[in-house]
Formats: sequence, structure tokens, C-alpha cells
Amino acid sequence: MASTTTTYQRLALLASDTPRAMEAHAALLGQGEWAPIEEADAVVVLGGDGFMLQTLHAMLDAGRVVPAYGMNLGTVGFLMNRYDKRAAIAARLNRARRWSIAPLRVEAVTQGGDVHVMNAINEISLLRETRQTAKIEVTVGDRVRIRELVCDGVLVATPAGSTAYNLSAHGPILPLDSKMLALTPISPFRPRRWRGAILPDRMKIVLRVLDPVKRPVAAVADQKELRDIAEVRLEIAQDAALTLLFDPGQSLEERIVAEQFITA
Repeated sequence: MASTTTTYQRLALLASDTPRAMEAHAALLGQGEWAPIEEADAVVVLGGDGFMLQTLHAMLDAGRVVPAYGMNLGTVGFLMNRYDKRAAIAARLNRARRWSIAPLRVEAVTQGGDVHVMNAINEISLLRETRQTAKIEVTVGDRVRIRELVCDGVLVATPAGSTAYNLSAHGPILPLDSKMLALTPISPFRPRRWRGAILPDRMKIVLRVLDPVKRPVAAVADQKELRDIAEVRLEIAQDAALTLLFDPGQSLEERIVAEQFITA
């Protein structure tokens, strides 16, 4: 959800380790005093979408989340703003619009019984580990919806992540304020005609791996991978909402709408 602009007093500056991002970092250092991220009330992120996700996850893990303003020095830059070394960064942030996004909270249980709790800002995907197809039971709410999904994998995407891996797997694009999740199969074999579902984000989802010894499955939450999964339980984490900052007219919502009209 968008909100009005805010004045940020103490800014942190983070950059990925790519040459372009490091060059931009050096150029912006002279624009003022930068605070450590532990003391900042907003952070400027230089890099691509992957580095933005890494930064957001680091803040979630640290238990202190501040608004993030990204400048694209990567490839796609879906979560980022245009980089311009001539523009005053403080002025850009103070004009920026705030967008709140809630990640998925994932509880993954391994075959050995270990429980791992992870956050997924874009998506959680279950993927076969070997040449054997995966077999997965799908429960939504309190009901088993598919007793045996035979596939290469399955994913659950948030609106913010619906244009990433989910779109490549032919899943739907979700408006940012839709309060929906995309449940999308990856190369389904049975049921062959099932193309996934759009679900209210208040519903809990359980994905249970069938025959995990013969057909092992890995779980990937954004950039974190766990292997030999028995089950994942997931729901939206409203208490862990993140804030992204966008220049006027360049919001994530507009990019999600525009993505649906790309024909080439």
C-alpha cells in the first residue's frame, strides 16, 4: 500500500560488490554524512534486485527494518529506481513514495525432522533434486486440494514476486494491493491441466513431499536453499512488513501493471 512522503534524517548507503555499484558508491559518498544501517532511518541500496532482496533479508534477520530506496545498477531492477549520480539523493528520498510489502513466513521441515523458519519476499519454491519427478500433496486452508501433484516443482509467490520466477513458470501477475498469493506448478505432469491457483493471502498453505527418499525435494526461499525437505508450512507475515521507496510515477504497482502489457 502506498503512503505519503516522509523526511529521512539519517541515511545508510550499501552497495553490491559489482564494479558499477562500487563506482556509484564512491560517487555518492561525498553527498553527505552516511550512518551505519543500525542507526539509520532509511537505507540507499546500490545494485540489482538480488542485492535488494539480500539487504531486506538481512534487516529481517537483524530484527530492525527501515525503508529501502534502491538505485538500479544491475540488470532488471524491478525493485529499484533509476540511477542518476547527478541527482541529490536526500531530495529524491524525501519525494519518494512508500510501498509496504509483506513477506511469506516459511516453516520448512527436513526429512531428519529439523525445522527451519525462513522469510520469502518473492517466492518459496519446491524443486526436485534428482531426475525423478517430485510428488507433492497440496493443502490450502484445512483441506487437501491436490492429493498428488506430480511435477518438477511448485511455488508460492507474493504480489511483489509474481513477476519473477512465478511469471517464468506461467503463473499470474498479481496487483500489489490484491492481498493474494499465486500457487503455481512447475512443469506439472499430473494433473496435467492444472495451471495453479490464486489464493487469499490469509490462507495457510502446506506442501508435503510424498516419497521423499526416492523423490527428494529442495525448498528455496528467495536466495536461501534447504535440501531433503519433508514438508513446508507457510503463511503471509503481516508483522514483518517491509517498506520500499520509489520515485514519483515509478512505483512497484505501476511496474506490475505495465508488465502485463509487454508483448515482445
